[in-house]
Order: sequence, then structure tokens, then C-alpha cells
Amino acid sequence: MGAGPLSDVLVLDLTHVLAGPYCTMYLAELGARVIKVEHKGHGDDTRAFAPFRDGISIYFASVNRGKESIALDFEQPEDRALLLEMIRRADVLVENLRFVTLEHLGVDYEHLRRINPRLIYAAISGFGQRSPLRNMPAYDPIIQAIGGMMSINGQPDDPPTKVGTSLMDYLSGMFCLAGIEAALYQREKTGTGCHVDISMLDGQVAVLEAALMRALNGEPPVTRIGSRHPVITPCDSFATADRPLYVIAANDEMFVRLCAVIGRAELAQDPRFLDCGSRATNEPALKAEIERALRTRPAAEWIAVLNQATVPCGLVNSVAETIELPQLKERNMLVTAGAVRMAGNPIKMSTLPDSSTRHAAPHLDADGARIRAEFTPRKI
Repeated sequence: MGAGPLSDVLVLDLTHVLAGPYCTMYLAELGARVIKVEHKGHGDDTRAFAPFRDGISIYFASVNRGKESIALDFEQPEDRALLLEMIRRADVLVENLRFVTLEHLGVDYEHLRRINPRLIYAAISGFGQRSPLRNMPAYDPIIQAIGGMMSINGQPDDPPTKVGTSLMDYLSGMFCLAGIEAALYQREKTGTGCHVDISMLDGQVAVLEAALMRALNGEPPVTRIGSRHPVITPCDSFATADRPLYVIAANDEMFVRLCAVIGRAELAQDPRFLDCGSRATNEPALKAEIERALRTRPAAEWIAVLNQATVPCGLVNSVAETIELPQLKERNMLVTAGAVRMAGNPIKMSTLPDSSTRHAAPHLDADGARIRAEFTPRKI
């Protein structure tokens, strides 16, 4: 067990690809012992994703650090018996399986709670454990498509666009992490575990923000508007003399300061821009006026004066530029695990160790012999 608030928690990780492994990686980051149970022969699909470092996929390594690995064939009686013994002793089981599920093996949650009443069984799926679409396969882009995210993402004249990262995989993993932590706290009071059921589509609906608020309350729909905000104006990427700069003036007072600092104080008195509603209605004209001023100086100079005026702003960085930010080094948000550099832990706690290095992701079945010896089923 590692150091941290979950240092006495044993987690069985029957997840693969991204959402589930992301969740269990942070359980490990918080101190839990995480045993990744993989399919004998090929393991997690992402083990085959290029590029590689020291024989391990960078993709796999980035969401499986700090775990142990055992490879099992669930169809073999000995391996099934071993799995059941591990479950009997575990605190948490996390799975996002579809084709080879625990239910298929006759060990669904209702069965498992009888052999381990304290077990917290967490499942991540596209549409939830109890739903008409339960057996429909789902990946992040499918959820973004079905859940409405693509319809509101992109430029107005472009087709619906996927967000540039696997947003719902990551958010589903974090929702699952929150559910597990709540279940562990509840177990301290009740002595019993529970079933945590996370649907990626549920999570997508939960983060649709203004688009959902409007749709549910009979307001005009949010459409694709590029980088700007559907309500706050100005809130967009603006051209400067050399590169794009993102600027937000979230209220009237902030808008007055923005206009003054860019040398266009009269804009704050223009009837077209007097309040948030009028600024949103006349957004194209306002953007043209702001850009006319910003194009006179490079972005770095504007950042200095805008920050001094407490107007929120930021360069539109590439990922290569982002990883060079001193802020990330100061916050220890870029760490090394084995031969792979990756994101650190954004959950900062005064009692949680936060080294710049982590234990590397395991090779397939790297801990198999030791785990088999530890969890040999008891003979009755």
C-alpha cells in the first residue's frame, strides 16, 4: 500500500483503455493498492498503442502508473477461483468491461455482495448498468455525438466537431472516483459497500452547461460559436500584432476597464455595448472594435497591461508551449514514471506525498506470480 488517505484500500482494476484506468490511477495516487487484472495474452488494448518507451506504450503508461499487473484467463476454473478470492478480500472493484463481464461469469454485483458485503463495486459504461442501451458499445466520440457536445463545438460554418481530447472518458473516470470515495466514506458509517454506476452519457449531460439550461427551459438553442462564450461578451480569442490572445470581460465593470486599457474608453459608452445582453447581440461589431485596438501591439505586451488592470486574459498556447510553463513545474504537474513523462496529480493535499517521479506502469503480468501466491484460494 502507498502513502495517502486511501493507504488501507485494496482495489481490483478490471478496466481497460481510458475512463476506467484513469479512475484507478488516481485511486493509486491517493495511496490505494491497485491490482490491474488483465486478459492473459494481450492485456489492456492500449498496450499496443504506439509510440513506446522501454517496451511500454506511452498511452498505457500515462494512465496506469503505480499499479500491479496480473494476467488471468477468466474462462479457466483456477483463474476464476483466484479472481473470486481477490474479490473476497478487496475493498473496491472497478470495471468498464463489455464483452467479458463479471456478470457473464456468473459473478455480478448481487453475487459478489454475498461473498463480500463490504465490497464497493464501481462500473463505468457508456449508458449505465440499468438502461435500454446497456449493451450498446460506446467510446468517447460516440458519447460526444449522442450527448450533444459535438453539436455545440466548432466554428459556426463548420460541421459538428469533437472536443480535442477524450473529454468524457476523463470526466467519467473522475465521476467514478468521486462515487468510490463517497462509498468508502459511507461504508465507514454503515459497514457495507454499494454499487457505483457511472454512465458516460449521464456525465455528458451533466456538463453541457448553458446548452442544457437553455434546452430544458424553452430558450433558443446554443449553436456552434467557435471559441466565444454563449452568454458572456466579450469572451473570445482575439488577434493581436503577432498571435491570438484570449480575453474575458465578464461584467460591466470589467468591460469598462478593458475598454480603457486598450485605449477605446468610448466603447463602454456605446449604446450597442452598454450591458451584457447588448454586447452579446452586437458581438461581431464589438469583436472587430477590440481587435482593431489589439492588433497594434504584440500579445505579450497586452498581457502585461491587461493583468495590471485585472482583466482576465491568456495566450492561446500550443501544447508544446504549455508544458514549458514555469507554473506547471512549480505545481509539480509534469512527472516521470519509468521512461515516460506524463501529467502529475492535480489533487494537491497537504498530507499527500507528491514526488516528481512515480512508479512506472507495469508490464503485463509483471506481478502475477506474487499475487497468485498471496491470493491462493483458501481450502475449506
